[in-house]
Amino acid sequence: MESILSNKINLKKIKEDHLNVKDGQVIEITGKKISEWTRILDKFRAVKKKASEVVALLQEEYDVPVDWARTITRHYLNHKENTL
Repeated sequence: MESILSNKINLKKIKEDHLNVKDGQVIEITGKKISEWTRILDKFRAVKKKASEVVALLQEEYDVPVDWARTITRHYLNHKENTL
């Protein structure tokens, strides 16, 4: 039981990390600011796509590592949900 609780806490922390990503981290890995990714994903109409499609775009078209593609996608979609 302790293991399940520990895993839930770790998953919550990971999700929070995806949402609280900072420009410096993103620039270091991708060379672009969060605002630049926002423009790219707006142009792609990412809010109307599946998250997996957005992640694939970032990986295939912009060579973003998979973990960071997921992070950028989650950050973007969460931001859009909260501003619509």
